Parts: sequence; structure tokens; C-alpha cells
Amino acid sequence: MVTIKDVAKATGVSPSTVSRVIADNPRISPETKKKVRKSMKELGYHPNISARNLVAKSTKTIGVILPSSADKALQNPFFPEILRGIGSVTHSMQYSMMLSSGQTEEEIIEEVQRMVYGSYVDGVILLYSRINDRVMNFLRDNEFPYVIVGKPYENINEITHVDNDNHRAGKEITNYLIDQGHERIAFIGGSKDLFVTLDREAGYEEALKEAGLEVLEEYKIHTEFLKSGGREAVEDLIALESRPTGIVVSDDLMSLGVLSMLEESGVSVPQDISLVSFNNVYLSEITRPALTTIDIQIYELGAQSAKALIEKTINKDEPAKRIIIPHKIICRDSVSMRNPKKSPI
Repeated sequence: MVTIKDVAKATGVSPSTVSRVIADNPRISPETKKKVRKSMKELGYHPNISARNLVAKSTKTIGVILPSSADKALQNPFFPEILRGIGSVTHSMQYSMMLSSGQTEEEIIEEVQRMVYGSYVDGVILLYSRINDRVMNFLRDNEFPYVIVGKPYENINEITHVDNDNHRAGKEITNYLIDQGHERIAFIGGSKDLFVTLDREAGYEEALKEAGLEVLEEYKIHTEFLKSGGREAVEDLIALESRPTGIVVSDDLMSLGVLSMLEESGVSVPQDISLVSFNNVYLSEITRPALTTIDIQIYELGAQSAKALIEKTINKDEPAKRIIIPHKIICRDSVSMRNPKKSPI
């Protein structure tokens, strides 16, 4: 097995210099680092990460917690894309990522407790924000570094979080339908205990009220962020005596279920019902009709959350941050005009 001494001998430096290069010590010149790393690669030397981390009291690993069982969450293209953003940062900073795989809330909290008590990770990213979440409460009570993707339900100025302005996005996408002449607009959202749903719905309601349109309870449906959830929601809406002419769906994957169910029911999009959505996952562009949706920059949400967490793990006194990622409407083919009262945006 190749050792530090072998690398030192091959490069003509001391073993302690090789150790400093491995630790990326700023006192070692770039030329020396380049020479030593080249030799390590040629000799096939790999540092003992566990031993190094033990000395540094760091695992160089971050935990990433999904909002529900991994098999369900990963059906939604949002999560692979946000993981790609996180991975871009962990890779460039030579960190690893540990993903939660629990199937139930109980399994997930047990997994997080193992991560923390077993010193498997330096910090944790929560890919959701939920009211009275046991995982977040546990991390806070143990003063363990964590970052939330979403808006915290309390102590908003004390918790580092990365989010979009979902209230504003909900209002803007609803106004887009109103500007196309739609007056009967429904909302299909995820679970009511997720802040992302509550904020997008609040924006939807504000747009309707400001336009002088009625907010109807039968037009608001909550279901899972899955294709099957979208299908179930449509059955209730198309059974109404006064059907909506437009639907705001709070997630692209749910929109696919909405589209297929409307098609099966003989309802055409956008001729009969217009559809707008959120997230701009890759499926929204290739489905037919292509979805008009809000691009929330999922990759950037992941990248910024990883950067913020690593900063917190390196510097325990790093102040809490609120990082807002911009959004924009991507206009495609799922919306039609309904005698608009004003010119479309």
C-alpha cells in the first residue's frame, strides 16, 4: 500500500509537507501542491479520510433529509434536481452527501438522530419546511447546524433558510390567468402543513381578491405532490356544476396527473381549461401541451443551501441568513385566452 512517505520520497519533500498538501494548508505554495498531488495520482495514493476527519473533528459530510419516504419523494423530479445542485457544491468543496432513506416519520427521525449522535455528518439540510416538524425541533434542541429549503414556521430570523418568494409567485401566476380573461380559477395544492403550499395558495387568493373575484372553497383542493394526487383532485373539480376555466397547480408532477385526468374526461387543455404550474421541472417542457409554469431555479436552491450549510459547519458563529432565489414565469402552451379585459402580460 502506498504511504505518505512514498509520496514524499517521490516528490522530494518531507512527509509533513505531504500531510499539509492533503489538508490544503494555505502556507504551502501552489507549485508544491500541484507537484505533490500529481505524484499522489501517479502512485495511486488515497488519504485516509476517516483518520484525517478524526483529527479535524469533521466528517466532511452533510446530511440531506427528504420530506417523506425516499421512494415517494424521488418520484418527483424536483428532488433529483435539488440534489444535483447540492452535489455540485459538495463535490467542489470535497464533501460527501448522506441522504435520508427512512420510509416513515419515525424512521426518518431515528435516522437523523443516528447521523447526529454518531457524528456521521457535520450538518443537515432539510428539503422542506413543515409546521411542528420533529426533525427540525431535534436539530434546534441539540444546537446542530442545519439549513432549511423553504420558510421556517417560527424564529424566521434565527434559522438559515433558502427559499423562493412563493406568495409572490402564487400571486403572479394567478394574475397571469386573470390577464388572459379567466375568472373561475381553481387551486390544487399539496399538504396544508407545508409552507410552500400555504404561501402559494395565499398568493392565489390575494390575486383573486384584488381582481374582485370570489375565492370559492370548492375550488381549493389539497393532495399529494405526485401524479396520482393530481388525478384525484381533478375528479372533484370537473364534477362541479360551475367548472373552473383555469387551474393553478402548485407542482409540475401533480400537473401531469391533472392533464391526463382531464384528457380521459374529454376536457381539452387549454381549449376548455387552462393550466399553470410551479417548479419548471424538465417534464413540464416535454409534456403535451407543454406547461406554463414558474421556474423556481431548483438547482440554485440546492447549491445555495449547501454553501450556506458548509459555511455554518466551518464557522459556528455564522449568522442566520435568508436567501431568496428569484423566480420567473415560463409561458408555454397550456393557457388560452378567455375574452381578456386587458392586454396579456
